[in-house]
Amino acid sequence: MARQEDEIATPGDSRRPADLEVTPPALYFSRRRLLEGSILGAGAAGTAWLYRRLNGTAEGGAETARIDDLSAPASGIASAIRLPPDEAATALAAITHYNNFYEFTTDKDLVAARAASFDTSVWRLSVGGLVRRPRVLDLDDLAKVAPREERTYRMRCVEAWSMVIPWAGLPLARLLESVEPLGSARYVAFETLLDPQRMPGQKTDVLEWPYVEGLRLDEAMHPLTLLATGLYGRQLPPQDGAPVRLVVPWKYGFKSIKSIVKVSLVAEQPLTTWSRRAPNEYGFFANVNPHVDHPRWSQATEQRIGESDRRPTLMFNGYGEQVAHMYAGLDLRANF
Repeated sequence: MARQEDEIATPGDSRRPADLEVTPPALYFSRRRLLEGSILGAGAAGTAWLYRRLNGTAEGGAETARIDDLSAPASGIASAIRLPPDEAATALAAITHYNNFYEFTTDKDLVAARAASFDTSVWRLSVGGLVRRPRVLDLDDLAKVAPREERTYRMRCVEAWSMVIPWAGLPLARLLESVEPLGSARYVAFETLLDPQRMPGQKTDVLEWPYVEGLRLDEAMHPLTLLATGLYGRQLPPQDGAPVRLVVPWKYGFKSIKSIVKVSLVAEQPLTTWSRRAPNEYGFFANVNPHVDHPRWSQATEQRIGESDRRPTLMFNGYGEQVAHMYAGLDLRANF
């Protein structure tokens, strides 16, 4: 499996950041040998999927278009997100075929197939609430807010499995700055598309729909917080949250809400889907913390998809140097 490179693209470098950072995605589409090797090293979280893939029973979604205008992240961000050589980018096949997206199905292995026909070509993202300049953007408008950058982040699921994903997107802060938040705004609320005809999982009562999430304003404005519109140098596939999703790399994955249609700046802490569903298990902050177990499993270690051994879970998913100051004085056990 490809290794994360130490080299970071510099201004004027003609190569795309993806070419410098990770193995080209075409290798993952065509190399059965990669999957056969991965099966030997897969942990419990990924083993079932890999066996089905090798047996030809895992169903795939459509390949998405390549992104041609990616830029390297600013130098400060590039150094902050540089991963050590032993942290490989997860295979594209796994990232696009092992997904939680209950709007389509609760079966991770079937999301790609169930979401394959999900059309996101006509999309509107409203940004409003406590702002001076509310906006409704289509995807072309969103692309003009800021250049899309490629950033490779760790992704830690609350279920104790993890990946390393080369995202493409724009800093959320740039979008929020464009609407000029009022001084009374303290939180940012997010909402997923509600359309049971297109998202058949919303016809079930497994969750209360639409899916909603929230961040404190300082978390939303943090330079690491990303509005992702792609991964592996391609447009986001439906199963990964097309056309636009949130990525907050120091929090458990359920905070990174998918297929967003509404962003609202608000004064009070917003309700979130999982804290409403099981408040004793899923708190508002959901910072990755190896010292606070889920009530039903330990969070001390994680299974990196494609690896045989479990890894120790890193506080704030390894981004503590960048984000820990935001929680100084906060009891992270009580505010889990």
